[in-house]
Amino acid sequence: MNGHTFAEALRHGRRVYGTCILSPSPQWPPTLQGAGLDFVFIDTEHIALDRAQLSWMCRTYAAMEIAPVVRIPCPDAIQAAIAVDAGAAAVIAPYVESADQVRALVGAVKGGPIKGERLQESLAGRALLEPVLAHYIQRRNAGHSVIVNIESVPAMRALDSILAVSGIDAILIGPHDLSCSLGIPEAYSAPQFDEAVRDIITRARAAGVSAGYHFWGDLEREARWARYGANLIIHSSDLTLFSAALRGDLTALRARLGDAPFPAPAAPDTMV
Repeated sequence: MNGHTFAEALRHGRRVYGTCILSPSPQWPPTLQGAGLDFVFIDTEHIALDRAQLSWMCRTYAAMEIAPVVRIPCPDAIQAAIAVDAGAAAVIAPYVESADQVRALVGAVKGGPIKGERLQESLAGRALLEPVLAHYIQRRNAGHSVIVNIESVPAMRALDSILAVSGIDAILIGPHDLSCSLGIPEAYSAPQFDEAVRDIITRARAAGVSAGYHFWGDLEREARWARYGANLIIHSSDLTLFSAALRGDLTALRARLGDAPFPAPAAPDTMV
């Protein structure tokens, strides 16, 4: 998928599949080419990637027709514009809790190159852009999507107003932060957590906005959330998948050779 087909899939509520790629290694893109990915999720909120690394990753995956979806460090319009300049097909903003934040992000992702007062006047509906300019901006940004993380109780309270912002393409549930905000950290099997996930997904899809999640380690839970209506599916990450596969292989090899099993690892840091 390129940015245009990714954006079209979100607009029509079709399922798209991706994974989180943490490594900027040049070995990863050809390895992933036949993996069945529609997009890659590149996280600059939690991962130490500089602007040059980010842009190389975005441009490489885009050239391979795997849409680069970038989460910025904070819900900031300048950071969103930087991600677009780096080649992101879609921008994810973390921990969004208000419609005003979403409007600013939409302006940065879909309003460029207009900035400053002209952009603010246009976003507020106080000034219309010239038809030629409006057409240029629409065509220039047609392959850009705006996705916001819904990962707190305040975000759930503000969800209807967030979903009503023109230009939002999808919401993405952050399970770890949401569980903490609910007061039940990492209790993903708790009925209260599942109810919250179902409520967020249902409200988003009813508003005509795509909904998704980033999760790992429990395919049945992921499938259940997809059956609730989630269509933006981010499954696991390169680090998690590599670790699980390596641990499984070495455990099996130790058993075949009669060696003692390796001690069970501590729970990995959770990152969403």
